[in-house]
Amino acid sequence: MENGESKRWGFVANQGLNVASTFSIRGTLKMLMDAAAGQRSIIHLGQGDPSVFPCFRTSQIAEDAVADALRSAKFNSYAPPLGILPARRAIAEYLSNDLPYKLSPDDVFLTPGCKQSIDVVVSVLARPGANVLLPRPGFPHYEACAALNHLEVRHFDLLPEKGWEVDLDAVEALADENSVALVIVNPGNPCGNVFNYQHLEKIAETARRLGILVIADEVYGHLTFGSNPFVPMGVFGSTIPVLTFGSLSKRWMVPGWRLGWIVTSDPNGILKKTKIVDCLQGYLNIYPDPVTFIQGAVPRILGNTKDDFFKKIIDMFTQASEICYESIKSIDCITCPVKPEGSMFIMVKLNISLLEDIKDDTDFCLKLAKEESVIVLPGISVGLKNWLRITFAMELSSLKDAMERVRSFCQRHAKQQ
Repeated sequence: MENGESKRWGFVANQGLNVASTFSIRGTLKMLMDAAAGQRSIIHLGQGDPSVFPCFRTSQIAEDAVADALRSAKFNSYAPPLGILPARRAIAEYLSNDLPYKLSPDDVFLTPGCKQSIDVVVSVLARPGANVLLPRPGFPHYEACAALNHLEVRHFDLLPEKGWEVDLDAVEALADENSVALVIVNPGNPCGNVFNYQHLEKIAETARRLGILVIADEVYGHLTFGSNPFVPMGVFGSTIPVLTFGSLSKRWMVPGWRLGWIVTSDPNGILKKTKIVDCLQGYLNIYPDPVTFIQGAVPRILGNTKDDFFKKIIDMFTQASEICYESIKSIDCITCPVKPEGSMFIMVKLNISLLEDIKDDTDFCLKLAKEESVIVLPGISVGLKNWLRITFAMELSSLKDAMERVRSFCQRHAKQQ
């Protein structure tokens, strides 16, 4: 090719990926981290990963299980597409403890994490003209996967005045003959809510009337510290077929280990009759596996972790959520409609009218990062403009420092009366 001569190339970037990437929490957090390039230490209230703090280190049993699985040299090979049988059996037994029926290993499909479970199931359900019902606010990876698979998204609201319950009237109005599934996240990300038994039962009954399955994202399962205990959606598997997502990452504080699962909670066998199970199995034949030696550690991790480890985590979450909630009360421009009862997050409403030189939630978070080196996720990233998602799962002194910085920032930008 001569200098200056233009050449037409036969390749171009997939623009669909650009669309999907607009639903990225990581992209937003990177933008905020870049803005927080000051002299003060950065405190991250934007991401749900407390494993970086020594007080949230995983259990010794989990660490030893992984180390022993690695040293055994029994898990150096490729795993079967659905996951190794001992791991799948252990997950089935672990989840069956909370269900009125017993799961089998055939109900369990291993993935490299809960986000990957979303990817797999959205791909399996996508067909021309289909739509999926997603919560607002919610976890935007669902929207990203739907965009990649050309699956229409219809949003129903979670109602803050009712403890972030699902607006079931809206669900009924949104659904049609092309709706395939309703997604719930329980315990809630980003709202920190925990659905009670009665509300989950209504969700199941609604889905049954509509003829759609329920995708139950339970990656924060058992991380509850309020009045509502965790009830898995699979309890209602006899009413409606349920695809349950879970992982080691949150309850064991090991998101980097990348071990998740999809479980068919469907004692009536509807997912087999409709070939969803066959499609799951087929898709996993071409999908990446979780690391084999992590799979090999799963039976000991699930079977031997002591209750005192879980209690310690819940006690710290209880204290941290209380500190966060009480701190918010002292900040005039931020209100919290519902005290968090689960997961690692709290959603708060931002009153822009009380602030000078703040245009919206994204502007608030950018200036907070630049001026105070505190990272908070703007609510628009999870579907609610002029709200904020705050992560409280961290070492308590850092959380207190962060909330004091937020208070100082808000006072400095308050409109003069």
